[in-house]
Amino acid sequence: MKVASAQVSGHLATPDLVTAAVREALARAGLERAAALLLLLSRDFARHPQPAILAAARTAGCLQVGGCTAHGVFTENGGQLDQPAAAVMVFSEAPPGPTAPPLLSLAGGSTLPYAWRSGPARVGLLGSESVCWSGGRISDDDQASLTLPARHCTLARSSGLRRLGEAQAVTASLGFEVQSIAHGSAVDSLRRALPPELRDQPPLHHIVALRSPDQPAIAILSANADGSLSLTERLAPGEMLRWAIRQPLSAEQDMRDTLNAAVDGQNAPDFALMFSCIGRGPLFYGGDDRDLLAFRERFPGVPLLGAYGSGQIAPLTGSNLLFQNTVVTLLCESPHV
Repeated sequence: MKVASAQVSGHLATPDLVTAAVREALARAGLERAAALLLLLSRDFARHPQPAILAAARTAGCLQVGGCTAHGVFTENGGQLDQPAAAVMVFSEAPPGPTAPPLLSLAGGSTLPYAWRSGPARVGLLGSESVCWSGGRISDDDQASLTLPARHCTLARSSGLRRLGEAQAVTASLGFEVQSIAHGSAVDSLRRALPPELRDQPPLHHIVALRSPDQPAIAILSANADGSLSLTERLAPGEMLRWAIRQPLSAEQDMRDTLNAAVDGQNAPDFALMFSCIGRGPLFYGGDDRDLLAFRERFPGVPLLGAYGSGQIAPLTGSNLLFQNTVVTLLCESPHV
């Protein structure tokens, strides 16, 4: 199977950007037309994406066009966050059938669609204002479930977290407030876990609570005068909690370790999809997306298509969950080996 990606950006969100991106991807793949195409557009296209979708279908010569709008888009050669952009991936073969796992799942809104929480494994992106499409048509419910032309896909999920200290038991809580941990105040528990240089002014927006290393992180909303902490989820007395922090160096290393563990010395994938958090990309790393760089160094020349959103979708122990500040990468093998 032939596959290639391309990205084109410009000053205006026009169908011409999409046409140019599709033509470039077709040329890279050595194709005159595609059997299937993934199209990711910057949010500049969100108000009226149908002309761009139609331009992709016409240029690629196929109706199998799926994708969404996102905060930003990228390929293996770089990304774009601050101006209109179109990123595409073209395939010489169509997906093998509706049951091929996992499902590429794209959605708008702020929560994971309820029907997606169980059932087949899903990997994808959620954006607060995303518009989604499949089969060349905009979805009425801001959701798209797509199959991929792949024989096998391996998921690599990087939380980018540096864990702090040992797990401790919640000893008092009320609603979304954790009042005490190990019979001391929640704030004191957090301060003791932090490096000394962060204890006076904890960077709460980078600190999370973990039920377990694999579960989605729980964000801290505020540190309160009574020593309690307000979280985004309820924790009951008796539950175990562990603190973790997001820092660029540890996040980059976690991404590299995750990619290495996913392939475990095997051959490079034929293509890959990557979905990252808007708070994890270039804005977090101070300019360059170090996660994208880690992918490019580990898999040089492998076509990649990706986007930034507010939530990342991935399966865990039989359920599909919504993660934040995470990078989910789907490493895919061609149907033909």
